[in-house]
Amino acid sequence: MKVTEAFKRGTPTLSFEFFPPRTKEQEDNLFAVIAELKKFNPDFVSVTYGAMGTTREKTFFWVNEIKHKYQIEPIAHLTCVAATCDDISRQLDQLEAIEIENILALRGDPPEGQREFVPPKDGFGFAKELISFIKKRKPAFCLGAAGFPEGHPKAPSLEADTEYLKQKVEAGAEYVISQLFFDNRYYFEYLERTGKAGIKVPIIPGIMPVTSLKQIKRMTEVCGATIPAHLLQQLEKFEDDKEAIKKIGAEQAISQCQELLKAKVPGLHFFVMNQAEPISRVLSQLTSFRR
Repeated sequence: MKVTEAFKRGTPTLSFEFFPPRTKEQEDNLFAVIAELKKFNPDFVSVTYGAMGTTREKTFFWVNEIKHKYQIEPIAHLTCVAATCDDISRQLDQLEAIEIENILALRGDPPEGQREFVPPKDGFGFAKELISFIKKRKPAFCLGAAGFPEGHPKAPSLEADTEYLKQKVEAGAEYVISQLFFDNRYYFEYLERTGKAGIKVPIIPGIMPVTSLKQIKRMTEVCGATIPAHLLQQLEKFEDDKEAIKKIGAEQAISQCQELLKAKVPGLHFFVMNQAEPISRVLSQLTSFRR
């Protein structure tokens, strides 16, 4: 099933993002996490793709498992990093062979220790180029793109960021999953900007319940998201109390989701970080979002 079909049902979609585990213990954990979160009846889930393509085979393994073992529609992340056109063509063939219909096409982050993204030889430097290539090579794939409510860290302005999203949509992106944010104002302003630019595809807000102050500081530095002062103050006050941090993170996410659902967003996409408990805590409190 193409994920765009889920948007036609008229109710907000529910989706999760997982990352491929690296160890046997992590693999066992992810199997358990998927089984636990399946009870919430997600419409689809995505699986990330590591820097330098280091987890490509694991990404493909997990989307295959999720589709055929768990009967959940998967989205495979695909990036421009360390991949030639021929590499990407082979990857598309692999995904097609295991009956994957959905791809989130991304430029990808520079490898650790490399400050700037360097386009691979005979490859692509921008997500819009990857999207265009996939549409021409395998038009049957349903393609998504990433969006940045607070602007991409490398974008010179919010206007430029919006224009680039428009180019990704014009290249063939059929929906957008946003980067995480903690102040819904940024998402609503993003919808206003993209709407004025003529972007009409669904833009799904990305939500991440905080479970670690250190982790969320690192992630927001990379993606350019802002931690509101009141939230940061709370997190820093209880920095060494893991349960208190989880409680604060859950309350923040619940409040965000309630406001977003009231505004009739197309769906909610949770960055799970391969942990079931924080997401279960949030979803169990969203009484207006029972599946």
